[in-house]
Amino acid sequence: MKITTVGIDLAKNVFQFHGINEHGKAILKKQYRRDQIAPFFINLPPCLIGMEACASAHHWARKLQAMGHTVRLMAPQFVKPYVKSNKNDAADAEAICEAVTRPNMRFVPIKTIEQQSVLAVHRARQGFVKARTAQANQIRGLLGEFGLIIPQGIASIAKRVPALLEEAAGELTGPFRQLIQRLLAHLKELDKQVDELEKQIRLWHRTSEASSKLEQIPGIGPITASALVATLGDAKSFDNGRQVAAWLGLVPRQHSSGGKNVLLGISKRGDSYLRTMLIHGARAVIFRAKQTVDKNSWLYKLLQRRNPNVAAIALANKNARIVWALLTHDRTFQSDYMPALI
Repeated sequence: MKITTVGIDLAKNVFQFHGINEHGKAILKKQYRRDQIAPFFINLPPCLIGMEACASAHHWARKLQAMGHTVRLMAPQFVKPYVKSNKNDAADAEAICEAVTRPNMRFVPIKTIEQQSVLAVHRARQGFVKARTAQANQIRGLLGEFGLIIPQGIASIAKRVPALLEEAAGELTGPFRQLIQRLLAHLKELDKQVDELEKQIRLWHRTSEASSKLEQIPGIGPITASALVATLGDAKSFDNGRQVAAWLGLVPRQHSSGGKNVLLGISKRGDSYLRTMLIHGARAVIFRAKQTVDKNSWLYKLLQRRNPNVAAIALANKNARIVWALLTHDRTFQSDYMPALI
């Protein structure tokens, strides 16, 4: 009988398939190796294919779409409730096949090659930033054991460490000074890598019309704008701006029951990288707002009744909604924009 829906449990080399017909009866339960997937699907009539949004999912989604199939990606946490009994590859594939047919299932937009390329640069830069921070903390800690204290700020390390080594040359051994110089050279190399990747991101940002629009929003710069465009893709896949904010984890978690609403802290769902940059951008806006007081602004009134940390989350949430509106309706940012009253 004709296969209408296929669930694929992705892996590195061995992929588990679960296929059903139009009546929901399972007619395919089989494992395929990586080199067998393309020949199988190219000979299969167009059908609905479901996969979890995990490693290599976007690659296979693009490849299978080119063969004429309809591909849907789902977040793993939305598939987990459909797993029956114990977890194994066959059960996972069956759960994916069942979840993709649900009418209210939420799907993940499939990224293009360009989007994935930009995000790869962002991830590499993020890794270098973490390594740079770890290296700076190591230098600070090693010198602290010898009573050499460096002021706060990563920029203070490159400026103050050489002078500290000269001042304490009589107290420190030669091998230790060589070690610190080696670590300083490594720190400078990491800093150089971060700068080069930032230039690459800014170059792409200038060529992207959508990313340039988002830069006009206070609290969003070229790095954040490019990451948002590359991650969101088609913003119309979200019904409204609140879905984008919730997807980024910028809304409260709920533990409500019996008609009693209980709101907790932010959910921290979705992409922590995007959420972090939006919140840091909001903190920068709040810092500037305190210097130039506008008592009629929404942000000033919010700061009068809420903690600055709460205000930062609220502003990041608002910016996420503005991003959705600009990308969906193809508009430019207007600071004095007022929605039309219906």
